[in-house]
Amino acid sequence: MAKAVKLADIAERLSVSTVTVSKALSGQKGVSEEMREKIKSLAEELGYQQPSARKSRNTGNSYNIGVLIATRYMGLYESFYWQMYQQVATKAVSKGCFTLMEAVGEKEEKNGTVPILIQEQKADSLIIIGRMQDEYLKALNRKASVPILYLDFCTEDRKADAVISDSYYGAYRLTNYLFDMGHHKIGYIGTILSTGSITDRYLGYMKSMMEHGEKIKDEWLLEDRDKEKGVIDADLYMKLPEDMPTAFVCNSDVTASYFIPKLRQNGYRVPEDISVVGYDNYLYPGLCDVPLTTYEVDIKEMARRAIHIMLKKLNGENYRQGISIVEGHLVIRESVTDIS
Repeated sequence: MAKAVKLADIAERLSVSTVTVSKALSGQKGVSEEMREKIKSLAEELGYQQPSARKSRNTGNSYNIGVLIATRYMGLYESFYWQMYQQVATKAVSKGCFTLMEAVGEKEEKNGTVPILIQEQKADSLIIIGRMQDEYLKALNRKASVPILYLDFCTEDRKADAVISDSYYGAYRLTNYLFDMGHHKIGYIGTILSTGSITDRYLGYMKSMMEHGEKIKDEWLLEDRDKEKGVIDADLYMKLPEDMPTAFVCNSDVTASYFIPKLRQNGYRVPEDISVVGYDNYLYPGLCDVPLTTYEVDIKEMARRAIHIMLKKLNGENYRQGISIVEGHLVIRESVTDIS
């Protein structure tokens, strides 16, 4: 049986990168028309077929969509990303496509190891759920010859496609709600700059505080995790200030579920003494016994939009390249006391 022609074979013959070949064959921007024609002509001459064409010749535009998630997001308390993956898989199937999920370990991420899905040409594209190290993402973009989309985070790369929740305005609305309930001394919990969403939520909190004329004390900004590995630790971080706020905005529901027990250990009741709000509207059952006011991320819409954009990329159709922001909404429960 003749050996299947790979993108690398075409790239080597024309002295270009596999990324250039992939872009040319999928109709993406960034390749001159002259080079695009050369690539297409050589691909036809060599009998190259895209993985999806080889696998599903008779099923129309059916693709295998690879999904990457860092192992640090796969633990019991971080199953929010598992739920997001399930929504992506469901939406993909509704469009006649399939998803293949691969967990990326810390060692692979650090070494820039290409996922097996790509090494074995099992995926026609990649959706990466949850931020990974910048160097790993750069390595993927250099080495992978398929379209890539980021889900629930974005990078400085202006050419990258991403779907994110409106973290900035979500946290802004949460903080405004606390002001509406009479709170003025409001803290924020989240290690700033550890992830884009945590930083964006801090900026939304800060916008609300500034608009209400409230000064943010440094001691009201509590870290919650290690910057490198992202591990939440209430004992190591979340140092309670001497001048306690009456309310805290947590960057996630998971962080809130760690913080509330710590408040109790220090003699504070929630919400009678301290009000707490979260973000995501997702907690593993049993993590928190206080019905938490939060901001719900519209995971279904994020998944729908991610698959919609990816299919346009795969089919070589025109689409709006860049960051797509999905709005969520406030969910008011019992973790906030009205002190007005």
